[in-house]
Amino acid sequence: MTARHALRALRALLSRELLRFLKQRGRFFAALVRPLLWLLIFGAGFRAAIDLPVLPPYDAVVPYELYILPGLIGMVQLFNGMQSSLSMVYDREMGSMRVLLTTPLPRPLLLTGKILAGVAVSMVQVYAFLLIAAVFGIRLPPWGYLSLFPALILSGLLLGALGLLLSSLVRQLENFSGIMNFVIFPAFFLSSALYPLANLRSSSELLALLCLLNPFTYVVEMLRFAAYSQIDPPALAVVLATGAVTLAAAFWSYDPARWQTRGGPPAA
Repeated sequence: MTARHALRALRALLSRELLRFLKQRGRFFAALVRPLLWLLIFGAGFRAAIDLPVLPPYDAVVPYELYILPGLIGMVQLFNGMQSSLSMVYDREMGSMRVLLTTPLPRPLLLTGKILAGVAVSMVQVYAFLLIAAVFGIRLPPWGYLSLFPALILSGLLLGALGLLLSSLVRQLENFSGIMNFVIFPAFFLSSALYPLANLRSSSELLALLCLLNPFTYVVEMLRFAAYSQIDPPALAVVLATGAVTLAAAFWSYDPARWQTRGGPPAA
């Protein structure tokens, strides 16, 4: 296999996912409505109930809506990663995944292409969400929209790999929605997406500890600093390490040799 073949395969996977996304307009609007509800409605209610948080890295007190904006960006990517993995389960049931994974291209390349396609879709959703938020006066610094770009790639790879790993463990499409609920909601609520960890620690040390053990917390913190053209080294290190481990586990879970004694590969 040459680099040309690899690029053609990645381009084909990207085009397929983007076309599927464009045809599913309901998915696009649902991805925007969910964070906008939190930003415009719940944000206003929580703002009246708690102290205004301090936003890193400038140690400045900011409106609550601006504080939760990076967390809602992470939520968009989290839901998209799960939706992309749901499509993997659907493709496996329909048989198209069998055709894809029996091509003479390396399986890790094909799976990476699926994840990258999901990352591209999530970035379209994120920037559309940021555009609508800006219309309502909730804006990042001008350079923040650009410095956020590489952080979105890293977070998208981690969350996409997590979704890919989950898709290998689910045998039927009907079971996947339940697993999504057991992953998405705990990951989102047990993080710093909606409230500073210092506030949570003052009320419950156990919940604060669970937030610190949650990789999504570090995704949110990485995005929060990147939105202000800054780097949070601990968050970046955790995202990189967790992403590498999760991606390796996803590749291993789709290894056909592992499934020869278990009745066939998960992609068939």
